[in-house]
Amino acid sequence: MTTPTPPALPDEVVTHAFVRDIELPHGAGTAALITLDNGHDHTRPSTFGPGGLASLDAALALVAARDDLVAVLLTGKPFVFAVGADLSGVSLVTDRSQALGLGVEGHRVFRRLGELAVPSFAFVNGAAMGGGLEVALHCTYRTISSGAAAVSLPECFLGLVPGWGGTQLLPRLIGADRAVTVIIENPLSQNRQLRPKQVLALGIADAMYDPADFLEESIEWASRVLLGTTPVVRADVDTSSEAWDAALARGRAIADARSHGHAPAPYRALDLIALARTASRDDGFAAEDVALADLVVGDELRAGLYAFDLVQKRAKRPAGAPDKALARPVTKVGVVGAGLMAGQLALLFATRLEVPVVLTDLDEERVSRGLGYVHGEIDAQLTNRRISPDRATRLKALVTGSTSKESFADADWVIEAVFEELKVKQQVLAEVEAVVSATCILATNTSSLSVSEMAAGLEHPERVVGFHFFNPVAVLPLLEVVRGTSTDDATLATAFAVGKQLKKSCVLVKDAPAFVFNRLVTRALGEVIAAVDAGTDFVVADAAVEALGMPMSPLVLLALVGPAVALHTAESLHEAFPDRFGVSPGFQALVAAGKTGVYVWEDGKAVVDPEVAALWTRGDAPLTADEVLDRARVALAEEIRIMLDEGVVAAAQDIDLCLLLGGGWAFWNGGITPSLDRSGVSERVTGQRFLAPGVASVPAG
Repeated sequence: MTTPTPPALPDEVVTHAFVRDIELPHGAGTAALITLDNGHDHTRPSTFGPGGLASLDAALALVAARDDLVAVLLTGKPFVFAVGADLSGVSLVTDRSQALGLGVEGHRVFRRLGELAVPSFAFVNGAAMGGGLEVALHCTYRTISSGAAAVSLPECFLGLVPGWGGTQLLPRLIGADRAVTVIIENPLSQNRQLRPKQVLALGIADAMYDPADFLEESIEWASRVLLGTTPVVRADVDTSSEAWDAALARGRAIADARSHGHAPAPYRALDLIALARTASRDDGFAAEDVALADLVVGDELRAGLYAFDLVQKRAKRPAGAPDKALARPVTKVGVVGAGLMAGQLALLFATRLEVPVVLTDLDEERVSRGLGYVHGEIDAQLTNRRISPDRATRLKALVTGSTSKESFADADWVIEAVFEELKVKQQVLAEVEAVVSATCILATNTSSLSVSEMAAGLEHPERVVGFHFFNPVAVLPLLEVVRGTSTDDATLATAFAVGKQLKKSCVLVKDAPAFVFNRLVTRALGEVIAAVDAGTDFVVADAAVEALGMPMSPLVLLALVGPAVALHTAESLHEAFPDRFGVSPGFQALVAAGKTGVYVWEDGKAVVDPEVAALWTRGDAPLTADEVLDRARVALAEEIRIMLDEGVVAAAQDIDLCLLLGGGWAFWNGGITPSLDRSGVSERVTGQRFLAPGVASVPAG
């Protein structure tokens, strides 16, 4: 029985393998240099589709037939080595046999590099991700450019495993524990990339050279290796069962913490790493083929690719954003407030826009504290060598403080970050409007209050826009841009332009209570708390919703954002939608008692605070974990459908984008709507799916 050929990609940008001979220095002999290049610049990285694999296969067949070569060298086009399989073809894979063919063909081509009659060298000159790193692993030796932008095996992040040799070759090269870091830990930590120095330190690369003369230095190094004047020394790998078992246990703990068993990919990858200790190359590669076939036809990969597409494409072209030509220049920024959030905003604006930023607050003490925070963060970046001394000095000079809003007179953009109380924010905006120019944008960082009501009493409400950041500001990429009823296109265009300069992913949202992210998270949290109120054990209720793909459990998240803040949002939403958002007396009692959360830590483990348990009034009708999960799914499906019908966002994709970027919801769930569709809850609750059949899921039939 033959394995089916992988389906051809109708629009594949083929990565060609160009071969040329080079004479190596020092009389080392003739080598064939294969360059991977798809004919585009670095903004369109080289990938391996059926055409690309065929081109590399033909090149390797050509060099394998020659007896005059001393080595085969492999490199990429400028700034890019290769970034793996062309996953745009996944939607064309309709059955498991086709998926199996993807793995078999990749292995057949790549392994030729490791089975040539002469040594092979991978010169990793730029980004090498997924199959791009795997093809390098098949080579005998590797060099890395110190300017390589991204190196990783990100497959588990998307719902796959490194299926073209990665799970077998990497552990044997650098050991199981280091392989777990690269294959499991980094992908599940928001797709963390390796820096070139780490690639060298881990033992993945044998040498590192600067980008300016990378190819020349790599060729020089390869010549010395071939002549025996430069020995390649690699650390011994501990292949004992004890070392392997410890590494696998660590990997399983990471996978459990990130997905709680709901995402199959990391567990399949761990099984493959376990196999690598004793399996033959043939058996190990065959096991990768099977895992790849199973996962390619699974829903998690489709959801992961859907989420990746949202983050890479939709986030960069926000739905509903006005013509960017309408945007006004921003040459000075004002920040009202000098607390933690205000300090984070001031630092971000100064760092990204590189314009003067002035903080104001009620007294000198508060202003000094705010400036102290900003300067402290800059000093930390300098200490960690993330910025130069000159840049640190410039950034500190850009951020100043004042107790008078008159300092905003020449600002083009003023954002308030004061207490989350409507009257307070209305007063602040009125005071700012009295001193700024007629074209200055007034932004609010409110997380739940009405932007329209904030602007209603102003002379120019059209220049007020919501600019909702997520904490920590420097880390989370989402920015909810809120259009009030009076916000004009010029204001909105400026907001999107500023958001882009801040390197944030902007989503346009309608002025509605708590907007998108906080509204949905509060609805989910409300179901967990309601279950506790009914008598369900805290831990049971909290763990029941793990399948939703939240980055942490709701009650842990509650402690992170602060119970008082979460209660304020819940009360605001209860006021707006009393039939769907409740306010728990137990939750109110927790806040009144000054508790920072439900859990306390004992011996490194979270346990329910007995004082919280004592003050929380609970019923005698506990729910099962399945019942809690179903109620949370039903609530989310109902709320999302209402939000879409009300036009809070343009489409379900924007809901998912907000959850992915605002709080790190799981890629393997695609955010939330794909999982609600797959579970059948969408149709049961709303009568329809959120996404078209086949989007973020395996097509029926």
